[in-house]
Amino acid sequence: MKRETQNVLLLLVGGALIKITIDGSYLRYVKPVMGPWLVAAGAVTVALAVIAIARDIRASRPAEPATTDAPEPQCASTGHDHNSRSPWLLLLPVLVIFLIAPPALGADAANRAGTRTLTAPGGSDSHRAPFPPLPPGDVTTLRFVDLVTRAGWDSAGTLDNRTLRITGFITHSKTGEPLLTRIVINCCAADAFPIHVRLAGPQLAQYRDDQWLTVTGIVEPYTATEGNRYTPTFHVRTATPITPPADPYES
Repeated sequence: MKRETQNVLLLLVGGALIKITIDGSYLRYVKPVMGPWLVAAGAVTVALAVIAIARDIRASRPAEPATTDAPEPQCASTGHDHNSRSPWLLLLPVLVIFLIAPPALGADAANRAGTRTLTAPGGSDSHRAPFPPLPPGDVTTLRFVDLVTRAGWDSAGTLDNRTLRITGFITHSKTGEPLLTRIVINCCAADAFPIHVRLAGPQLAQYRDDQWLTVTGIVEPYTATEGNRYTPTFHVRTATPITPPADPYES
C-alpha cells in the first residue's frame, strides 16, 4: 500500500471515530463509557495522519526534466493498474460509517442469537437470595436487566403485586408469542446477547418486530425459571410506542 493511501486511510478512520462519537451513533457499537476514549483515539489518529501528510509534502521534490529522447517503456499488462487501485477498497468500510451508519442491533439479531442468558448474582444459576425492596410508589420504573434478574433469583418476592414500568422492543418467539426484548452488552456489540420478557395482554397483536414500547404491568410470580431461560411473564396494563432511545443497550 502506498504512503498516500495509508495517510488518507488514517485520516478517514480518525475522522470517523470522532464523527460517530459526536453524533452519538457510537452507542450502537459500544457502551457510553467508551465515548471519551473514542474521541481521544480519533484525535490521535487524525494527528498522525496530518503529520505524515505534511512530511510527505515537504519531502517531495519536482521531477527532473528528461535528458534523453529514448521512448518511455510501455506497460506490458494492465495488472499493475488493478493492483494499485486495490488498496483504495480498504477505504470503503470507513466511507460507509461516514455516510450510512449501521443501525443498532434489533429483532433480527435477537432472533438469531444463541442461548446465552443472564447469570444469577454470585454466578450460580441455582442461587436465590432476598433482594432489597423496591422504592415506594404507584408505578416503579426498572431497568430491563434488573426486572429479569429479580424475577429469576429474588427469594423475597419484591416484584409481587407491584406495578412496574420497563422499556424494550418487540420480538416474537418461535410460536408467535410477543416478547419485550433488550440487548445486553458487556463491552461492545460483538459480545451482545438478548434478554426477554414474555408479554401477556390483548393489545399487543398490533405491534411488529423492532417497535419500541414502554409498558406498565405486573410480573407473574415464579414464571422465570431455568426451563424457560429465566423469561418472566409480564401482564401488560398499558403499552406506549416510543422512538428508539439514543442508547439502545443495557449492561
